[in-house]
Amino acid sequence: DLFGKSDPFLEFYKPGDDGKWMLVHRTEVIKYTLDPVWKPFTVPLVSLCDGDVEKLIKVMCYDYDSDGGHDFIGELQTSVARMCEAQDAFPLELECINPKKQKKKKNYKNSGIIIVKSCKITRDFSFLDYILGGCQLMFTVGIDFTASNGNPQDPSSLHYINPMGTNEYLSAIWAVGQIIQDYDSDKMFPALGFGAQLPPDWKVKCCGHCTFEM
Repeated sequence: DLFGKSDPFLEFYKPGDDGKWMLVHRTEVIKYTLDPVWKPFTVPLVSLCDGDVEKLIKVMCYDYDSDGGHDFIGELQTSVARMCEAQDAFPLELECINPKKQKKKKNYKNSGIIIVKSCKITRDFSFLDYILGGCQLMFTVGIDFTASNGNPQDPSSLHYINPMGTNEYLSAIWAVGQIIQDYDSDKMFPALGFGAQLPPDWKVKCCGHCTFEM
């Protein structure tokens, strides 16, 4: 570019089932530099290499152009296992090669060096992982008794006392409780209410058990 500067960005590819390279991730563009430093990013391992850390992935470097005709700088192939060798004190250096220039120029070495400062694999645990690990859940119900819910005798109120024996609150508690109860060790579910007027003084209470025991 003008004054010999570039606007580089990287693209990461993995091989597809049809043998073609599939784009997995694209970095941001760093403007006007020959020494770009891209921000750290996170990519699911399944997306990057189908979970196989030894599988080759391709990294391509381009010089950004606003018209979309990005200039190819060079490329390299590596693996997640190889990149994980990088450490802060010992970064991994990978040569970025432009095959066309490599064929034309006898003294060609590379089109730059891609330096991997750090690459780590971390696991995001699922809900099932926690349950299998012995995690216990406690199910507590909180009910809003303030006047904002309207008159319990009014069918439009969330607290409507339905002759059929259910309302919006009961339906929600029942739906969640049926699932959570299997993960609650003592099978006891505290029910708390707030904003209710309780006897004998009928003053509004901030919070209390629905058994009226304060």
